[in-house]
Amino acid sequence: MNDSMSTAFIAIVGRPNVGKSSIMNRILGTKVAIVSDKPQTTRTRIMGICNRGDEQLVFIDTPGLHRPHNKLGEQMVKAVGDSVGDVDAGLLVIDATAVAADNTPAPAERELAERFGQLHLPAVLAINKIDLVRDRERLLAIIAEYSKLYDFSAVVPISAKTGDGVDSLLGELSHFAEEGPHYFDDTALTDQSERVIAAEMIREKMLRLLDKEVPHGVAVSIEKFKDRQTSSGEDIIDIEAIIYCESDNHKGIIIGKGGAMLKNISTRARRDMERFFDCKVNLTCWVKVKEDWRNRAGLIHTFGLD
Repeated sequence: MNDSMSTAFIAIVGRPNVGKSSIMNRILGTKVAIVSDKPQTTRTRIMGICNRGDEQLVFIDTPGLHRPHNKLGEQMVKAVGDSVGDVDAGLLVIDATAVAADNTPAPAERELAERFGQLHLPAVLAINKIDLVRDRERLLAIIAEYSKLYDFSAVVPISAKTGDGVDSLLGELSHFAEEGPHYFDDTALTDQSERVIAAEMIREKMLRLLDKEVPHGVAVSIEKFKDRQTSSGEDIIDIEAIIYCESDNHKGIIIGKGGAMLKNISTRARRDMERFFDCKVNLTCWVKVKEDWRNRAGLIHTFGLD
């Protein structure tokens, strides 16, 4: 082992929709966590691995801290607590455009800061979406108010969309890396399996294409994931997926008139998969109903969401 190797595990936490997954994807230079403009897009802990020379930063993207309304929501909130309790540092992300008019932190942000304090966990504050803030005086006021929330090691304004400030953020987070072995291969990007990545790409398209409650009530199970070569030597992956929803009405919406919506979801997901896996993908999707699955512990476990 190289004696100069160092590692840090960093939990990315915050309210829903502040850009936690977007920040991790920007740091990694590729999309390993799905993103949408809907709350609770991230359901489980997702690890992203950033290798910088002999330094390995392992980011743990967590669901947004919210008040749960079903057993799935309870599991998501639990995932946040478990993540914060098992890392070297925390990264609290806030959305500069969603801060209260008087710049005071939201209750969820106060709760997360309290957890940092209970664990004596060093933390950095990232103020995201600064590309949307024209009033720099307002940004300074946000920094001043949130600096009272916790004794942050650093406060870094960033834009996950443009990349502005991300290098500075990585520089601050590097201070938490301590000498020790790398826990992941230096070529690894995530701990997520190929099946999970494929399933999440399908779910992301539903979050983007479907309205209201429908996409929150879906789960995706990959039933087949098989690599093969065509007779001409071309690599191809055959993927078969089942989309589970909570009612016949939702099933009809997901399939759409003449199957148009399901075809649109599948086509967009397949394109993402082909970019990620760097080969041709043959994707087939079906839709089935599992009523009230978000309140059924057995099904939550079956879908890998506990």
